[in-house]
Amino acid sequence: MSVQDRTTTRVSHAQDTDTGSTVIEGLSAKVMAVLRVMMGFTFLWAFLDKTFGLGYATVSDRAWINGGSPTGGFLSHVEVGPLRTTLQGWAGSGWADALFMVGLLGIGLALVLGIGVRVAAISGSVLLAFMWVAEWPPARHTTAGAPTSSTNPLIDSHLMYIVVLIGLACYAAGTTWGFGRAWAKLGFVARNHWLR
Repeated sequence: MSVQDRTTTRVSHAQDTDTGSTVIEGLSAKVMAVLRVMMGFTFLWAFLDKTFGLGYATVSDRAWINGGSPTGGFLSHVEVGPLRTTLQGWAGSGWADALFMVGLLGIGLALVLGIGVRVAAISGSVLLAFMWVAEWPPARHTTAGAPTSSTNPLIDSHLMYIVVLIGLACYAAGTTWGFGRAWAKLGFVARNHWLR
């Protein structure tokens, strides 16, 4: 029987004096990079499926390029919550479709590329918060009295994704396996740290 030498990996943290972000290195940085790309692809996939009707959440007939509305199906079926009538009124409107799709594309690309992660985290959090309000998990029943599909009155995937996005922004996750370092050196980004 032999005794194995077990080495531990130290996680290196450094404070970026310019931005106040904590920059992580080593395995932690790689895990955050994978999480960043996965979150980005989640937004990008929603954009691609709704644009081209790839047959997952959106069938081809309802694709945006075929005249379908990316917000029409979801928002028109909002049956609970304090913003129910407002969100139903937005369903299928051109401005809501365009804003939603540009948001999905921009957030997805920013996260996958590792640029503008702070802006992506803020805008993604706003988008996800609206989706949480649209589903309104605290409700047990719809206005018609039917049971909702809510399994937890507070926490759902939208809120968990918001926490992930905030973590990605706080730990400068775009610097590992992304273009975050190069992006940060651009003049307008260096002068406006919130763009990182």
